[in-house]
Parts: sequence; structure tokens; C-alpha cells
Amino acid sequence: MYVVRPVDRADIGALEAMAAISMPGVHTLPRTREGIVAAVERSLASFAAQIDIPSEESYLFVLEDLRSREVVGTAIIHASAGSNGTYFAFRNDVIQQVSRDLNISHSVHALTLCSELTAYSQLSGFFLRHRDSAGIEAALLSRARLLYAMLAPHRFGDRFFVPLAGRLDSDGQSPFWNALGRKFFKMDFLEAERLIEGARNRTLIVELMPHYPVYVPLLPGDAQAALGQIHPGGQMAFDLLAQEGFEADEYIDIFDGGPILQAHKNALRSFCASHKLRVGAGPAHAPAHAPDIGPVDYAVASVDNGFRAVTVRCAPIEHAHSIDLPREVQQALGVSAGDEVVCVRIQGEPACS
Repeated sequence: MYVVRPVDRADIGALEAMAAISMPGVHTLPRTREGIVAAVERSLASFAAQIDIPSEESYLFVLEDLRSREVVGTAIIHASAGSNGTYFAFRNDVIQQVSRDLNISHSVHALTLCSELTAYSQLSGFFLRHRDSAGIEAALLSRARLLYAMLAPHRFGDRFFVPLAGRLDSDGQSPFWNALGRKFFKMDFLEAERLIEGARNRTLIVELMPHYPVYVPLLPGDAQAALGQIHPGGQMAFDLLAQEGFEADEYIDIFDGGPILQAHKNALRSFCASHKLRVGAGPAHAPAHAPDIGPVDYAVASVDNGFRAVTVRCAPIEHAHSIDLPREVQQALGVSAGDEVVCVRIQGEPACS
């Protein structure tokens, strides 16, 4: 069984070991001990803070294998992107060019540096140690942070976005970066990522990046082809986010050209398709269902006494008032009969209206 929970100081060693693993397609996790400790302390302070308006809070979750007590994954949600600066992205624009003398009018695809995503809540840092063999726990890890946001809406904004790492070549270089960012930063892609630790709110970005529209047709072919394309290592994250309700929109990452997915909270299944139920006292309280309806996988999270989330396979509970949880699940969540939990289908739930 796996549980998603807030990070603790005791996890720092496990996070250091995880940071030593190659993380293709993940540029939003700290890699040094200093960075990891800072992220953990920031998360602990964020969970403990009394919040009126979302600000600089950052919530770090870990996926723990309860059988081995091993931390095998991480995921982060930031209350407000760019809260200690401005979050920069490229906006896909279409510029109309008109020549009255030549009687010519046409559209040109251009990229414009913008800060419109500043103050949106941001998801980042999704990583699984055993990604290739991951099962339903991957969906649990991705969704749990949004369940927390649903349970504590005052801590987050109404809109969320997720930057996904862009396509790299066989040498780990970004064609998009080499065509654009490298000309201004005078360093290679990985060096630049290490310099800013995956952030997109540093002052040096606006100091170095072009403030004028960048005409896409003037970029090399490989850079144009990489525009809005995700790194193969990010395909799982993309699929999970798409199932949640995120969509690619008009923004791309300023470094590698990867897509930025976004959604209003009312379009996210963790908000609009979740159900609060009481923990039943036993089998007699399990929801009734027709014999021909098979069991369904749910993410189930505790509401009080600290956030925890696990997966449970049971009969459909969308019209039930309680859910019967095995003893080990109750222990993992820290709940007992009569306590409230929130449940949402891992896959296959109806779309939000």
C-alpha cells in the first residue's frame, strides 16, 4: 500500500538519494542538500501557517511505500506562482502584419514574454523513482495535491497551471533553448537550469530574455518542431493531468518550449467530482450495488487530523453516504468509523460540467 503525505524532516535523506537519480523531464525539483532542506522547511512552514490569502506557500508531498517505509515519489503545489517574483512564460501570439502600399495582410506566429500566469497556483516537482513500473500510485501522487487544494481552497487560487519539460535531443540539449535562450544567457541548457533551479521568476530572466515578439518562422526547424512538445519522460504526468482536466493553452515554457497546461478549479475532477463520505463501521455500511457492477479505484484522503491519501478499490460510492475501509487503510489515513474522508475516482469518472 502507498500513502501520500506532507513531507517531514525525516524524509530529507530519502529526498537526497532521489535527487541523485537521473530525472529526465523534471527540472522543478531541488537537487542539492541545501535546496532540499530549504524546500522541506518551506513546506512545513506552509502547512503550519494560518492563511487568509495565497502567497509564498509551497506544499511538498511524498509518496511512501508502507511495506518498505521507502519514499518513492514527490509532488509539489505552490499557492501562488511567482509570489517572490514574477512568473515568466512565452505566450503564443498571432501578429497581424499589414502593408497598405502593397495591399498585403497576413498573420505571423510570434512568442511574447509575459507574466500573466503570476499568482496562479502551480503544480510542479512530480517524480516517481520507479516510473517505468509505476501503477495506480502514480495517479494517487498526482491527484493528492489537488485533493488537498480542494479541502483547503483558501490556500490556493481559482486557477492552476503545470509547466511540463520540453523535448530534448539525444545529447540532453534543448533545440528551442539553443535557438533562443542560449543567445541571451550565453550558457547551455542544463547549466542554465541549474543556475535558476528550475524557477521561472528570477530577475535575470527579464533582464536577459527578449522583450520584443520572437517570430517563430525565423527559428530553426528543429526549434519550431520542439515548440509545445513534451519530454518523453513527462508523458505519464501529461496523461494524468489530462485525465484530471488540465489542457494545453496559449503558453509555453521560456527555456525549453514545453507546454504549460492550465485549468480553472471547477474543471478539475478533484474539485467537481469528489465526494465527502463518513467511514462506515463495517460491511453493513458498504454502499449497495448491483451484482454486475465491478469495483472501482478511488483516491481517498483524510479530511481532519493531518492530510493523508491512499487508493481504495471498492464498489461505486457516488450515491453512498459512507464508505467501508479496511483496518489498514484506516490506520494509514489516521481515521476511524464516523470520521469524514473525501473520495474521487482515479479513472473513468464523469467529466465535469
